Amino acid sequence: MLDAASIWKSFDGVEVLRDVSLTVRQGECLVLLGPSGSGKSTLLRCLNLLEPVSSGSIVFDGTEIANTPRGQVAKVRQRIGMVFQNFELFQHLSALDNIALAPIRVRNVSPDRAREQARTLLDRVHLPDKADSFPDELSGGQQQRVAIARALAMEPALMLYDEPTSALDPEMVGEVLAVMQDLAETGMTSVVVTHELGFARRVADHVVFMDGGQVAHRASAASFFGDKAPERVERFLSRMPA
Repeated sequence: MLDAASIWKSFDGVEVLRDVSLTVRQGECLVLLGPSGSGKSTLLRCLNLLEPVSSGSIVFDGTEIANTPRGQVAKVRQRIGMVFQNFELFQHLSALDNIALAPIRVRNVSPDRAREQARTLLDRVHLPDKADSFPDELSGGQQQRVAIARALAMEPALMLYDEPTSALDPEMVGEVLAVMQDLAETGMTSVVVTHELGFARRVADHVVFMDGGQVAHRASAASFFGDKAPERVERFLSRMPA
């Protein structure tokens, strides 16, 4: 589904990603771990074409997309859902209309059909009674679940999550992770930047550890958490909450 090879990315001459490669097969969940500033979020933004790579290749579903012309980027993004740290919901729209907006405007879905689909997705993220609620009437966890439903409304082949629980109070984290786990277990291909080690242990097929803009270690989830890891990885894991 996704094959990124030798990705380099610089900002004002500072290398943020250095020869990063990763592969995600259809139906897999890949978790990216690493300290703040290691390049995880930048990598995700490059995969979604929110940032152009300095060099390298990104093959998505058999098509090279790293050098997609600007006029065609939106078409590629329709098939790659993105969930951000801070929800990014439209405050003047209800939960239902936040979800229905993109299918109506981008995919030319009829308003009635888009809203019907939005109600189905609200059921899927366990918010069937919040269709008419506005973002400021929802908890952080509920807003993030609406954001996930909004991404799913475009029927993506790949979901990217950029620390989706980092802005949430601890008691709200579990409800978002449960939805993400359900999606992964039903076959949604996903790449997740997170510090939630429990989620990584339960859901990830593979784990990539990044440090200093590079891939420092990669392994299956069972091996990553069960075998002897490099000293840098062990030190990182020892400092994380159990």
